[in-house]
Amino acid sequence: MNEKRPNMNPEIAIRAEHVSKVYKIPHERRVTLFETLAGYVMRKVSYETFFALEDVSFSIAKGEAIGLIGKNGSGKTTLLKILSGMIPPTSGSFAMRGKVAPFLSLGVGFHHELTAEENLYLYGAILGIPRRDITRRMSDILRFADVERFRNMKLKNFSSGMVSRLAFALMIETDSDILLLDEIFAVGDKDFIPQSFAVLEAYKKAGKTIVLASHNLALIESYCHKTMLLSEGKLEAFGNTKDVIARYVAH
Repeated sequence: MNEKRPNMNPEIAIRAEHVSKVYKIPHERRVTLFETLAGYVMRKVSYETFFALEDVSFSIAKGEAIGLIGKNGSGKTTLLKILSGMIPPTSGSFAMRGKVAPFLSLGVGFHHELTAEENLYLYGAILGIPRRDITRRMSDILRFADVERFRNMKLKNFSSGMVSRLAFALMIETDSDILLLDEIFAVGDKDFIPQSFAVLEAYKKAGKTIVLASHNLALIESYCHKTMLLSEGKLEAFGNTKDVIARYVAH
């Protein structure tokens, strides 16, 4: 079950029950179409089952800021993509209460042959932001992303950091109840990061529900009420942030 307005405790913003994501990795490399068809006909195709997530269950209350930590490949991004609706779980169910803003793969959906302004209108429409609101806030969005003087430049001439900052600056304009954040400070510089963190602090004070995945343990400890630790696709711990971080560091 994947419901945007689930029938659950009104104080719960996110609930996941036994969520798993399984990928099948073929053992044999097939280069040509003939080899692929022959493999199916002869039934010699063998696969390895890989659990990106395995039997993950949790509940997050409305207004909580939750950290998400673990080594690369532990399942953090996979979990956020499932919660955002970008990919379906293989099994299990999850439910979300409220409008969701996923800050994942920033800039995906932008058209590199369009200018910064044109992309803001295009992506704003995808995010459900009225055109008049984009027009009214255009200068503020471009200024926040530090690309105001490049407003009429095609995105193909932007650096990846500029594109990500532009996407982040637009997405914070969405009036969302739940924010899913995946290493959003990895693309920022010394000036952009404090700006972004100030926005997150404001969201936290406003009672937004936030899930923040990061390798920056100091950031997680200072910002998050509780933290989840993923290890090889399994939820190893979920509780007090300092305790979970101590467990992660100890191992």
